[in-house]
Amino acid sequence: MLENPVLLLVAAGCMAAAVIWGRSAQRLERLWRRIRGPVPGAPRGSVAADLARSAYRKEVHTSLLYLTLGLSATAGAVWGRPWLVVSTLLVGLPLVITFIYGRRFIKEADLLEERAGLERRAEEVLTQEELAPARWAARLAPEKLPEITGFELGQVYEAGSGLMAGDFYDVYNVGPGRTAAVIGDVSGHGIDPAITAFQVKYLLRVFLRQYRDPAQVLEVLNSQISSQTKPEEFVSLCVVVFDDNVNAIRYASAGHPPAWLGHDGEVRPLRSTGPMLTLDPKGVFSAREVPLDPGDLLLMYTDGLAEARQGSSLFGEDRIAGFVRRDPRMHPDVLCKTLLAAARDYSDAPLRDDVAILALRKS
Repeated sequence: MLENPVLLLVAAGCMAAAVIWGRSAQRLERLWRRIRGPVPGAPRGSVAADLARSAYRKEVHTSLLYLTLGLSATAGAVWGRPWLVVSTLLVGLPLVITFIYGRRFIKEADLLEERAGLERRAEEVLTQEELAPARWAARLAPEKLPEITGFELGQVYEAGSGLMAGDFYDVYNVGPGRTAAVIGDVSGHGIDPAITAFQVKYLLRVFLRQYRDPAQVLEVLNSQISSQTKPEEFVSLCVVVFDDNVNAIRYASAGHPPAWLGHDGEVRPLRSTGPMLTLDPKGVFSAREVPLDPGDLLLMYTDGLAEARQGSSLFGEDRIAGFVRRDPRMHPDVLCKTLLAAARDYSDAPLRDDVAILALRKS
């Protein structure tokens, strides 16, 4: 027989409150684990995760407290001890608060979980935005080029202080005894020039295998991309084809800074042979042929190198040629790194534009 039926109602209320707080704790526990991340060994010390875990533990504590009080009230209803009855009835006030605001507590936990999910997605987007320039650069100007039989290669790339840019280079075989080296730069900064550079780089791989004449390649490429790019996007490009069959190089340049060729004790420029791409969809380009001997060195670069600035003075083409002239036997990789270091030292501020440098020596 029950000694105090009222306490049984209190016990039922405590059990219901324990369920409410338990549901809130369950949501916070799920939030904590989601913020912490499912990957084993991942960092576990973020402020958001610590706060979620702290809130979760408090909710668990409150749920257990009401569960204990519910059991105590049940015992009081059965045994009727006066001290137990009085102490148990005192939980009436927090019980009322729980039932009035219980739905709000659960809703707040849901909102916290939803907000944490939004913040997590925002962090992922920001992380991708931070990684995007480096990943684009790795495609356009890779740190390591494939080994090409008969050549020593060197290359460096340094991103400027702006957003993603469109500098790129590439070296590959285009036929028996024929190797192509290309370097280019799309005007502007941001995702659009980078996409254009990506398209140009890989269209070149197709066209250089279809056509032997680099001037024809530039004309076909110019016609192809002129209708696809924005009016303010211009592409400077230099294409050099090494032909072992005739011991010569054949090159064409679309408004690109001069490449430098160390040949027979001299350093000569390979200057532009036509306008930048997209300036005129029907632009005309010419190609030129230069003899090539074993040991000859070709240096190609984008304008970020020549335009490294010290006040109103530029690093300049002549200074670049001087490095080739000073030590024509320098390994291509060392030459590229030396040039980049020299441009950094010369500039009175961090390099603002991207710098890509490519060097090849015929062995």
